[in-house]
Amino acid sequence: MARRQFNVFNLSFLDVMACGFGAIILFFMIINSQVKSRSNQAAEELMSQTEFLEQEISDFQKRLIKIKNTLVKTEDENSVIEGSIQELLDKIKELTDEISLYENNSLASEASMEQLQIDIETLEESNKRLQKERENIATCKGENCGRKQFVSGCEVNGRRVLFLVDSSTSMLGYTYVNALVFSSFPDQRKIQSPKWNQVIKGIRWLLTKLDNDFQIYVFNEQAWSVIENSEGQWLEANTDNKLKAINQLASIIPQKGNSLHTAFEAIDSLKPQPDLVILFTDGLPTQGRRILSEPREVNETARLSHFDDAFKRKFSPSIQTNVFLLPLDGDPQAATKYIKLAQASNGCYVTPARDWPL
Repeated sequence: MARRQFNVFNLSFLDVMACGFGAIILFFMIINSQVKSRSNQAAEELMSQTEFLEQEISDFQKRLIKIKNTLVKTEDENSVIEGSIQELLDKIKELTDEISLYENNSLASEASMEQLQIDIETLEESNKRLQKERENIATCKGENCGRKQFVSGCEVNGRRVLFLVDSSTSMLGYTYVNALVFSSFPDQRKIQSPKWNQVIKGIRWLLTKLDNDFQIYVFNEQAWSVIENSEGQWLEANTDNKLKAINQLASIIPQKGNSLHTAFEAIDSLKPQPDLVILFTDGLPTQGRRILSEPREVNETARLSHFDDAFKRKFSPSIQTNVFLLPLDGDPQAATKYIKLAQASNGCYVTPARDWPL
């Protein structure tokens, strides 16, 4: 019997190959299913993580905004605290200054007690003298009788009368101690000082005797008219102008040093020139032509030099000048110099009593 011929592509071989391919396809299908399942699972996990991160970012942003708001609030609170600290420091400084002022006032008060006692004795003597003068006035007759009791032999009227009033610090007191005491007081108290009030009352009394044009200038380191915007002008001697000038003068606060140069320059600024100048002062000047920006101690020699320089350079002997000197202690040369000034212009020199005018 003949053997069959062997063929590799017989039916059994094809079956085996088909089964193998089928197994491979099945294997790939199973793997693909698992891969897709894992991919979906991974996508879900990533989505979940993304949502978590977005929530975290949102929370961080909210916290950042809150931190910024807190920072702004803290800065505002710091500004308030710094302002409060500065306010407290200012208050402490103010209280310290008040304590120093009270201490100075206490020392000054002790120093002025003796002066007050002297003033009381002076007032008692003045009272006795006034009683005697009243008796003299009662027996005096004539239109000018009252005037002679105060400024006998001194001309107080003219066609154009200029009052030059020293408004330096020394015009606050009859002594250096009193002037120092009053200079430490509030402004409202300064203008109530007895010496400054005597000046105001004296000028008020002289104004009542005045019939013609007038002007009132005050001077310390500068000179100006007591009536605003009237520099270089003459005022009519009516009741309104007199009252206005006196009220404005009463509001002036004596302060700083004084310079006769500025006073005499005020005379030159008036056109036409005055024919009578009435000068109220209490001593030699403390400043010269050049006003010092920083206050410094001035001795008697320097003050005499300031006076002589102003007298030579600025004083006009052709204008009659009456001097009312309310002397300050410790300035002995003042009287001699102002008498010379008054005599040079055929004026008069008056040292009024502390109770002048009556």
